[in-house]
Amino acid sequence: MQSFETLGLKPEILRAIKEKNYDKPMPIQAKTIPATLEGRDLVGCAQTGTGKTAAFMLPILHQLTKQARPQVVVVAPTRELAIQIGDNVREYGKYLPFTSALIYGGVNIEPQIKALRKGVDILVATPGRLLDHMRRRNVSLKSVRHLVLDEADRMLDMGFIRDLQQIMSDMPKQRQTLLFSATMPPEIQRLAKRFMTNALEINISPPTAVAEGITHRIYPVPHSLKKQLLVDLLRDEPVDSALVFTRTRRGADNLARYLERKNISVTRLHSDRTQGQRQQALNGFRSGKFKILVATDIAARGLDIPQVSHVVNYNLPECVDDYVHRAGRTARAEGTGFAFCLMAPEEIDLYNDLETKLGRELLTWVSHPGFDYTKEPKMTSPSEYRQQHARRGGPSRGRRSGASSARSSKPSRLSIRSDSGRKEEQAVTESSTARYGRIRRVAGSR
Repeated sequence: MQSFETLGLKPEILRAIKEKNYDKPMPIQAKTIPATLEGRDLVGCAQTGTGKTAAFMLPILHQLTKQARPQVVVVAPTRELAIQIGDNVREYGKYLPFTSALIYGGVNIEPQIKALRKGVDILVATPGRLLDHMRRRNVSLKSVRHLVLDEADRMLDMGFIRDLQQIMSDMPKQRQTLLFSATMPPEIQRLAKRFMTNALEINISPPTAVAEGITHRIYPVPHSLKKQLLVDLLRDEPVDSALVFTRTRRGADNLARYLERKNISVTRLHSDRTQGQRQQALNGFRSGKFKILVATDIAARGLDIPQVSHVVNYNLPECVDDYVHRAGRTARAEGTGFAFCLMAPEEIDLYNDLETKLGRELLTWVSHPGFDYTKEPKMTSPSEYRQQHARRGGPSRGRRSGASSARSSKPSRLSIRSDSGRKEEQAVTESSTARYGRIRRVAGSR
């Protein structure tokens, strides 16, 4: 069995990772570390939670020498991921005589300027703030020997392609470039071809693959009953800690406030929160102070949040890759976990995409025992009613007429005439799974 000792890493590094209880290299590490030590450029693709940070940081730390600074630049798409990588750098290299600095936006720039002027060997940064320092001439990248682009596809999604091109153009052409991501779209391949030399491709998992050990459940439910169903699931299921994903920042705020009113320990994470609030939420969730973290997709990529037992898609994600990243927050490091989807009729298009790319056998349709799917929530005011039914049409992409009709569907109403001849209307809601199954068959046949 392969061990970190057989990879030829420095004793100081081996001592540090032993203290972190790293036993044996994970697949991405076993393949990446030797190639990085050889000086190869490489593109690494592996599921989230498989140890990509150690895969690139351990061999880079092994190669560092005393020379002009900085020697290493690691670029990450979000502040949270940059902070996490920075923490790992300090832990892996704590017995080595090298320094590091974190560069990201949303905080006072002055401490960063002081750190850069003092000189650092390893720079972990987000693209925008790094460019800001470059323009202010607080840092020069002419001495960089190693460049790492982590979660590169996410940076492209967020519109950082020009920033990355400018950053790389200011570095020496003779450098080692490592690109890591959980997915590998064509844009990443083009970027690698342009800026990397004979890059080695390491693909631990096929595209859009989800980690083994995850149980996937689909809960069909009217949009107006999602909050009530979520509360029942959180109370009835064996939830140790749960990440709940919403589509919008406002949706995250509203859902978190609702769960607070239900006496559920909850915090929230999205880009409208200050950096201090975001870090406080992450730290509180990691430490167990909060049982539930309601978040937008900012938390779905790259972050190491251990021991998440459940991931709940309160809103289905817009693309399959986002679902893979969300689900990857649980069952980390070959563990087990649950990924739930609360699916309203208007989300059938998004579900069909999941089923097509992940396979019907992976996604189990269930109903929560004892939950009343016919009970509409009590509205206390017109404004609350409007809030509950806001954007009921959901995400429309105009692709399937079957799905379009599903978006406008409501519980069927039967006209019944009583013995006295008086006409009454009675709301009759069909079995949840049967009704959604019929919608699925219609939409899927288009």
